[in-house]
Amino acid sequence: MNAVPLGHWLLLTTALFGVGAAGVLLRRNVMIVLMSVELMLNAVNIALVAAARAHGQIEGQLFVFFSLTVAAAEVAVGLALVVAIWRSLGRTDVDDVSVMHG
Repeated sequence: MNAVPLGHWLLLTTALFGVGAAGVLLRRNVMIVLMSVELMLNAVNIALVAAARAHGQIEGQLFVFFSLTVAAAEVAVGLALVVAIWRSLGRTDVDDVSVMHG
């Protein structure tokens, strides 16, 4: 069975990154913004794994492993912030976050 060419993987990751960037820039709900950031991170991770596989190296996959562990911590902190915003304001709009100072 033939492997998928690297160019196809890079097109897929470009599309995923674009959808994630559009979600960050266009949406106002904090949860959707966090999911969009995760989508962008996973697009980069797929590109790293595809490039590492195309070049026959393992370093890209190791970097993605460490990146996923950092992403898990980022999700935990992000969800804690969303809960704090929800408890204090009763909504999770990005525009309302600047009100939380003080």
